[in-house]
Amino acid sequence: MTINNSFAQTLRSIFTDGGVLLFCVVVPLVYPVLYAFIYNGEAVREVPVVVVDDSHSRLSREYLRRLDATPDVRIAGHATTLEEAQEGVKSRDAYGVVYIPSDFQQSLMTGRQTRVQLYCDMSGMLYYKALLTANTDVSLSMNAEIKVGDMGANPIAAASGIHGGTPEQKATLQHPVRYEWVALYNATGGFASFLIPAVLVIAIQQTMLLGIGLITGTRRERGEKAPSQWSSFQTLTGIALAFIAFYIPISCYVLGVVPEMFNLPHIGNPWEIGCLLLPFLVAVFNLGVTIGVVPHKRETVFLIVVFTSVPLLFLSGVSWPGSAFPSFWHYFSQIFPSTHGANAYIKLNTMGAHLRDIRYEYFALWAQAIVYGITAWLCVRYVYKAKEPATRPEQQ
Repeated sequence: MTINNSFAQTLRSIFTDGGVLLFCVVVPLVYPVLYAFIYNGEAVREVPVVVVDDSHSRLSREYLRRLDATPDVRIAGHATTLEEAQEGVKSRDAYGVVYIPSDFQQSLMTGRQTRVQLYCDMSGMLYYKALLTANTDVSLSMNAEIKVGDMGANPIAAASGIHGGTPEQKATLQHPVRYEWVALYNATGGFASFLIPAVLVIAIQQTMLLGIGLITGTRRERGEKAPSQWSSFQTLTGIALAFIAFYIPISCYVLGVVPEMFNLPHIGNPWEIGCLLLPFLVAVFNLGVTIGVVPHKRETVFLIVVFTSVPLLFLSGVSWPGSAFPSFWHYFSQIFPSTHGANAYIKLNTMGAHLRDIRYEYFALWAQAIVYGITAWLCVRYVYKAKEPATRPEQQ
C-alpha cells in the first residue's frame, strides 16, 4: 500500500468512526475549555470553615478574628467537638476545620510552643491552598508580634507581658531579613496559570492515544489482515501523516486559542511552539502504535490510557517538582512524550523562552519519535504477522 492510499484510508477511518471522532475532536475541543473554566478564577475567596475553640481565651479569639479578616477564609460556624465540625464539612457547609487546643494561651504565656490544627477538604486544591495560606499568614504574624511584645500595641503583646525597645528595634526583631516574594510567570499565584498549560499538553497526548487505540482495536476485532496494511514502512508513514495532519489544527486550538480565551500566560512565539509540536505529535503517534498492539478490543484502550492521565500529570514535574522525584520515578517519567512536551511548552509559552532554551526537551522528543517509531514498526509486524493465515498448498 502506498503512502497516499494509507493516508486516505486512515482519514476515512477517523471520520467514519464515531468513537474516534468523539475522543479526537469533541474531547479536545470541550475538555480544555471546561477545565480552564473551572480554574479560571485562579483563586477562591471567603472559603467557609468551622471553628472548634477549646481555649476560649483572649489569644484564641484574636487568632480567629484575624483569620476571619483575611480575604481567603470566612468563619461559617463554631462547633464544640471535632466530630460536630466534621458534619459541617460532610454537608458542604464548610471546606475545613480549624481546631485550637485548650492550652493555646497558657502555652504562649509560659513561653512554650503551641499549635493550631487545620483539617482541609482535599477534594478541591483551591480550597486547600486558601485555607493553608490564610492560617500560615495569621500564625506568622502573631509569632512576630509575640517576639517583640509591644505592651500597648495589641492584645497579644499585652497578654504576653513583654515590652520595651524602639519601633525600629521591634521591626528589626520581627523581620531581621526583609524579603519580597515575587511569583515568577504566575503573577496571580493561581492554579489556572500554573496547571492548565500542562493539562493542555496531556489532553492532546491522551486523546491521540485513544484515537489510535480505537482504530487499532477495531481492526483487530474485525480480524483484518493487517500485514498488507501495516507492515510496510510506507503504510505506517501514511497513517502517521494522516493522524498528525488531523491533529495539527486541534493542537493549534488547544495550545493557542484556549490560553487566549482564558487570559492565561501566552507570550510564546507561535512559530517556535509549532516547531515543538511536530516532534511531540510524531512521538505520541509512534507511542500510540506501540501500545496499540496490546488491546484486542476497542474498549481495552480506555483502561490503559484514561487511567494514566493523572499519574502523567504528576510525572510531568509540573504539579510536583521533578527535582524532588526519587531517581526511579525521574527516569521513568522520561519515557513519556508529555513530560518533555509539557515542560517545553510551559517554557516557551509561559516563560517566554526560545527553542535554544528547550534544547534538551526538543531533542528528547525527537529521540522518542525515532525510538518509538522503530518499536511501532516492529510491534505491528510481529503481532499481525502471527495473525496472518498460513498459505494453503494449492495456493502455492
